[in-house]
Amino acid sequence: MTIKIKNRLMQIEKTFIKDLIIIKPKVFKDKRGYFMESYNKEQLATVLDEDFIQDNESLSDKNVLRGLHFQNPPYAQAKLVRVIRGAILDVVVDLRKDQPTYGKHFTVKLTAKNKKQLFIPKGFAHGFLTLKKNTIFSYKCSDYYHPETEETINCFDKDLAIDWKIKKVILSDKDKNGIKFSTFNSPF
Repeated sequence: MTIKIKNRLMQIEKTFIKDLIIIKPKVFKDKRGYFMESYNKEQLATVLDEDFIQDNESLSDKNVLRGLHFQNPPYAQAKLVRVIRGAILDVVVDLRKDQPTYGKHFTVKLTAKNKKQLFIPKGFAHGFLTLKKNTIFSYKCSDYYHPETEETINCFDKDLAIDWKIKKVILSDKDKNGIKFSTFNSPF
């Protein structure tokens, strides 16, 4: 669906998972380049009810897989994610026990070219695979980073059946040692 917000067009795409949405900002291009609003709290208030308080950015080489990460309550984070340079396969897993999509995953390709953004509510594990060299990934968070509440679910867990499209990836030790979904007791 496309919604008009204060004389600007912004495409909002619902996904099969409740509250998980794709946002595509209007991009104004001319011979100089382009301009877009990557975030406007007032304009997105009809679809997002979050106060983002921290911005993060990462640079990754091709085939780096980060995730599946989340923070437990009371420091759970909603995120608004996008790619500034390069491309990723972005993946989220619903950890909300009261939803029919509990344990289901959603994937979307986010690129510097398509400018799509993904809004991830609290109660999701998040990860991404970089598809190009020197990919810059940026995201807003609704809470500060609290490492003592962070957990990682194994990104190759057979119960989740995520098709990352490749087998050989670059992983951190933390991500290699993620917990199995079957042993995870969701606090959401």
